Amino acid sequence: MKKILIIGATSAIAEAAARNWAQTGDQLFLVARSTSKLVNLAADLEVRGSTKVGLLSLDVNDFAAHTAMLDTAEETLQGLDTVLIAHGTLSDQAACQQSVDLTLQEIQTNALSVVALLTQIANRFEARKSGTIIVISSVAGDRGRQSNYVYGSAKALVTAFTSGLRQRLQKSGITVLTIKPGFVDTPMTADFKKGPLWASAEKVAKDIVNAANGKNGIFYTPWFWLWIMLIIKHIPEFVFVKLKL
Repeated sequence: MKKILIIGATSAIAEAAARNWAQTGDQLFLVARSTSKLVNLAADLEVRGSTKVGLLSLDVNDFAAHTAMLDTAEETLQGLDTVLIAHGTLSDQAACQQSVDLTLQEIQTNALSVVALLTQIANRFEARKSGTIIVISSVAGDRGRQSNYVYGSAKALVTAFTSGLRQRLQKSGITVLTIKPGFVDTPMTADFKKGPLWASAEKVAKDIVNAANGKNGIFYTPWFWLWIMLIIKHIPEFVFVKLKL
């Protein structure tokens, strides 16, 4: 039985992952902004088999509240062995291009809040020399594209930060798993035209839960995004700037 903290617990992928963990009796502590959504999700997870579910409403951009949230999660579950960071917003690229404030807000939500949380979580796990940290980044962070480079830049920061964190914590026996989903069909992408490259939140969540059982490093989901991004990353810059991606 695991003791799992999920930050951004009401996102589609996090909810699906939580349902997987609940079915094996794992204990869960859920964090998100909406109290009503958290209450409904907690009730569902208890029915599915979770042996304990705690919850806390939090705006992740309230950095001063992070310490108290982590303390509450640890006290409620009597310890933590796994953390999933899944919160984020899909930036409006066109709007960001017209607003410095909006651009910085998107970077703060998608990157700086994650960095702030990871710093505290890493120190807590390092002190006890155990734990699994799972962070949802994105293939968008592999190369900046004109269609979403604000969101992609934030995810690139998260990917680089978790890479360094993984190297630092490896000697302490701590796993740091960087998840890179491609296109995922969720409420956040409801207005997008779907195609064969799109995956369901349930498929991505299942991959995350499976990867959390022993893997360490970077994990693309679905798997074919590893090869797609390998090609995109190696397109020469003089060609790349002329493409409409």
